[in-house]
Amino acid sequence: MTERRIPGHARSGLKHWVLVAAGCAAVVGGALGATSATGAVTAGQAADGPTAEPAPPAATPLPEVDPAKADLPLECGPFPVAVSLKAAAVLDGAPVTVAAAHCQADMGTPPDGVFLLAADGAPVTLLPDSEGLTVTELAIRSDGSVRGTARGYSSPDVPRFSPDLRVDLTWTRTAGTWTGNETRTPVHGA
Repeated sequence: MTERRIPGHARSGLKHWVLVAAGCAAVVGGALGATSATGAVTAGQAADGPTAEPAPPAATPLPEVDPAKADLPLECGPFPVAVSLKAAAVLDGAPVTVAAAHCQADMGTPPDGVFLLAADGAPVTLLPDSEGLTVTELAIRSDGSVRGTARGYSSPDVPRFSPDLRVDLTWTRTAGTWTGNETRTPVHGA
């Protein structure tokens, strides 16, 4: 009977397993340390009109309006409403939350609507879901404006799995009315 030997370069030793364990720990640590895309209050220039107060220290949670308890104006039929992103701030002395939400379908990526929620009123629709956009970033700035980024489509012929537009969104409030502005930039594929 002959002895079968594995070549030295094909054997795994202690050094190999230490490197594998370190690599796995780095991936898990990176995933746990990554920040969520829930939005944040960011600094901006002061402007005439509404102002948002900066986030209090981490020990005090920022007051927010819970979007899960709001009656968002989405026609979802039998599907529940899912909030994909949210950001909270104190606007003119009252807590507000801006939320991107969509109908939670079993397949695909349904479009988002963006809603401003205050404790004492109905949700204000900033972006209807009928625009067909998927919101990827959302924030309330210190000047009281709401900023966001979304993915979209240049025409109905573009496959839904391959958005070809980046849409930068901005909403500002003047005299109690919210107005929106968007900039659409083509995304070039590889």
